Amino acid sequence: MTTPRDYEGSLAAIAELVATIERMMGERGTVGVGIPGMISQRTGVVKNANSTWLIGKPLGAVLEERLGRPVRLMNDANCFVLSEATDGAGAGFDCVFGVILGTGVGGGITIGRRVHVGANLIGGEWGHNPLPWPDVAELPGPPCYCGRRGCIETYLSGPGMEHDHRVHTGESRTTREIVQAASAGDAVATATIVRYHDRLGRGLAAVVNLLDPDVIVLGGGMSNLPGLEQAAADAMRPFVFSDVVDTVIRRNMHGDSSGVRGAAWLWPDDETDSAH
Repeated sequence: MTTPRDYEGSLAAIAELVATIERMMGERGTVGVGIPGMISQRTGVVKNANSTWLIGKPLGAVLEERLGRPVRLMNDANCFVLSEATDGAGAGFDCVFGVILGTGVGGGITIGRRVHVGANLIGGEWGHNPLPWPDVAELPGPPCYCGRRGCIETYLSGPGMEHDHRVHTGESRTTREIVQAASAGDAVATATIVRYHDRLGRGLAAVVNLLDPDVIVLGGGMSNLPGLEQAAADAMRPFVFSDVVDTVIRRNMHGDSSGVRGAAWLWPDDETDSAH
């Protein structure tokens, strides 16, 4: 299914997915949804979504009405980290920072397998902080949909890498083409990858300096870059405020399904037994 790029289409797609799965399974289930943003505590509508057509729109209540049952919604990066902390690459660690590197950049935190959403529901949203320790050439940074410039997301998302490559080379290449060219020995493509590693390391170092998680789990399409875990760890180390850096960086275990699995984990077993 192609992801709709409008509000009504998104509602219809979710309802269709639920109906299709229930026909396949032959039973009615609970519904958890990971969204690229969060529901505002004050207004009840979506905020901070890089799927900008959802911003300012009601979602939870409307889905509950259409599906005829309670719906639990949470930020997709929070769903991702919940999945990986429960039985994925972060299992067995107390404090897990989950990273989404895709069309946007997000993050989530679990402590003791519980999502830390924070007072403003933005726990882990490192992608909308400025790139740490920028050099002169990186300032003021690319514009971001949030209205600011130089956000981490504008450098470390897939579109961010493509923009960076275009600025430095004049070439319009997809991330896949950049990686393939670098693997074939293309010097300018390799330089783009090196810049990406360096910026990811700086971004994660700022997280470690503030949160000091036991493990960082990388997710999203950009996490599939070859050797990214080690490159990020090496680039991060000089910026961490410690003589020894024991933070583990791992690739996710559950791939593209991890966010969906995390949305399912929003309903603990003791609640799903009696939910209708």
